[in-house]
Amino acid sequence: MHISTLIVAVLTAIIIWVLLVRRLTAKPWIHATGNGAASDIGNVPHPPTRVALWVFLCVITSLFSLFITAYMMRLNPHHTFDILNDNVLIYASDWDRIDMPAILWLNSLFLMISSLAMQWARSAEKLEQTGKLKIGLAVGGLFTLAFLAGQLIAWQQLHDSEYFKMANPAVGFFYVLTAVHGLHLIGGLWVWGGTTFKVWRTNEISQGSLTVELCTVYWHYLLIVWLVLFGLLLST
Repeated sequence: MHISTLIVAVLTAIIIWVLLVRRLTAKPWIHATGNGAASDIGNVPHPPTRVALWVFLCVITSLFSLFITAYMMRLNPHHTFDILNDNVLIYASDWDRIDMPAILWLNSLFLMISSLAMQWARSAEKLEQTGKLKIGLAVGGLFTLAFLAGQLIAWQQLHDSEYFKMANPAVGFFYVLTAVHGLHLIGGLWVWGGTTFKVWRTNEISQGSLTVELCTVYWHYLLIVWLVLFGLLLST
């Protein structure tokens, strides 16, 4: 199992690298004339902040791919330890399956609503509807905070449950995966807070048009990451 997982991780890294190189080496601001000279330099369709976001998403993808690979390798049933019981050597696995806290389903719904609200804000920004833009940003941020609060409750519920064992690697991976995902959401909330403050203060869409777009992409991406992680935790 771990070999196939490593192959998938390597292929994913190669695809990401190819897409990243193509995006970074493209020169859309240069329009060649008949003699090959650059004649018209207009607005660059890919601002640096947008390119930076895609680079950051590639880095995050690589990070979570490594975590998932480590998770699958550690889950491997051949990873065992020795127990001497009544002079009999027993090979056993130290991985104990845990039941996921039920609140994770509600948390997933919160993050979906947050992502939909960010998309609604993005649509309102395109239509220059300031009122709907403000509501979309507010709802997206509030449900993201609700998701993070729910994750903390899930941590506490798992800690208080019968499945909590410090020696169980399944517990450690649960905390690590959810914590890393939550930290990325907190980073997104920092940008969201600045964007929301500008829009509400100036009442002008142009103050946050690009960041609204980038926040929407980032929220959609983290929703997909969470669904992958949640599905992995539930299935194993």
